Amino acid sequence: MIEEISKIIKQAFNNIKIDIDSVRIIKSNRPDLCDFQCDDLFKLSKIYKKNPMEIGVELINYLDSLENYNNIFKKVEVYKPGFINIIVSDKLINKYIKKMINDISYDIPKSNETYVIDFGGANIAKPLHVGHMRTILVGESISRILKFKGNKVITDVHLGDYGLQIGEVIYKIIEDKISIDDVDIKYLEKAYPLMNQIIKENDIIKDKCAEITKELQNGNLEYTKIFNKIKEVSIRDIKKNYDFLGANFDYWYGESDSYKYLDELTNILNKKNLLYESEGALVIDVKETTDKKEMPPLLYKKSNGAYLYASTDLATILQRKKDFNPDHILYVVDNRQSLHFNQVFRASSKAGIMDISSLEHLSYGTVNGSDGKPYKTRSGETPKLEDLFNDARNIFISKKETNKNMDKEDIDKIVNSILKFADLMNSREKDYIFDLNKFSDISGKTGPYILYTYLRNNKIIGSDLKEISDNIYNDVDRNLRLAILSMKDYIDLSYTERMPSYIAEYVYNLCVLSNNFYQNNRINNMEDLVNKNDYMCVLSLTNKVIKTMLYLLGIDIPKVM
Repeated sequence: MIEEISKIIKQAFNNIKIDIDSVRIIKSNRPDLCDFQCDDLFKLSKIYKKNPMEIGVELINYLDSLENYNNIFKKVEVYKPGFINIIVSDKLINKYIKKMINDISYDIPKSNETYVIDFGGANIAKPLHVGHMRTILVGESISRILKFKGNKVITDVHLGDYGLQIGEVIYKIIEDKISIDDVDIKYLEKAYPLMNQIIKENDIIKDKCAEITKELQNGNLEYTKIFNKIKEVSIRDIKKNYDFLGANFDYWYGESDSYKYLDELTNILNKKNLLYESEGALVIDVKETTDKKEMPPLLYKKSNGAYLYASTDLATILQRKKDFNPDHILYVVDNRQSLHFNQVFRASSKAGIMDISSLEHLSYGTVNGSDGKPYKTRSGETPKLEDLFNDARNIFISKKETNKNMDKEDIDKIVNSILKFADLMNSREKDYIFDLNKFSDISGKTGPYILYTYLRNNKIIGSDLKEISDNIYNDVDRNLRLAILSMKDYIDLSYTERMPSYIAEYVYNLCVLSNNFYQNNRINNMEDLVNKNDYMCVLSLTNKVIKTMLYLLGIDIPKVM
């Protein structure tokens, strides 16, 4: 709709001898005044040395003379000091409502690029906790948005499987003289935190663990056998949690899979004269003359010959370039890794592997408790993801007596909506306060509220709907239809800015308008069959939009609530 209005107004400018390449029409932030607004008069006034109001009056006079004015506009006026305020006609609204009824995504421009999206990123040998939740939820949602826009999307979990924690756990297994057949997730959950504490207090053991890690990287057969068992047990547990959250991955690669590319990568870096020695280590200078803050060199290889995260991340870019030749690689990793990715992206660009413009770090903030610090249990521990799922399930069931009788599949879908909407309604870059009791409510800005709205609408919508008429019956009806038509804008915003929060905000506001529509229009008791059919058509389209938005957020709809 905005495109059509822009085209008409551009032609109108040209007809009054005002040249303009494109007209900027935006949704009004004052819906009490108008539907849309244009501020191009200010720049045109400078070009043509005229008062913006003078140009605006000429434009309005010309628009008023158009034969099809009433088909497009209800009212167009110039508002001081030079805004063009536009109220569109009911006929124009319904023209696009009818198009959306036939094809909900008819006017969403499609892209055709290849994306690799790296999210999940759990470390093996360690249990998943609440801190892992954002990468999973944000990454899966962005993946779905990219696909919805027509792109080819390749997802890779990129497990942390070759760091010091592996050396620590291998050391513990050897010290305990435990058979690798007896290594299970319960053992790993105890072994890693215990070893992590020990190496903080014992440098000798820490050095031994580092040596084990280095020898594993160099292909030590005994350590590799233990490593493979740790990875097998860990992935089984990680997949269980990811499956519950509906996270889908095409590849389950880890840091270890990049090692076969390190020799080729080293040759590329040497040919470009990017590697140099510093205190026995190999580093890459990545600073730029435009840097306002200090940019340390990327540490490529330690003095003891061990590779680091930066080395394997750079090798992984090479692997992805060779395997998939993507247009973009996106990394959904927390804010604390910003320096790391800046270094890696610059090194990739300097080496000619992938340009920095094709590499994006989609950073995210932390999930905090009411004290503003990272979310903890009452005992002060960071809760495991599985425990968080159970807590959400128990709180929701306790909200209403009849919730106890719901089947597990429906409850699990509602639990997912609680966790996902609570997370995704916030800008991914910001920290947020996690209040499980509040987010489980069926009212307010919550996942259950969105699901409840959809299910209530579904009870009203008839099965034999006829074509919608050109009528709009009241302001509540009109506001809902305009909100439906703005779906495209929010999908485009979420796509270009990689922000699922735009979709979460939109679907919540749409549900508020839908519930207001329900309260003000008693559809079931209506005798005017044309009006009743129109209202059910509007609710049916509303639900199609809600369902689409929920899909993009990774939220499934239960049968009942």
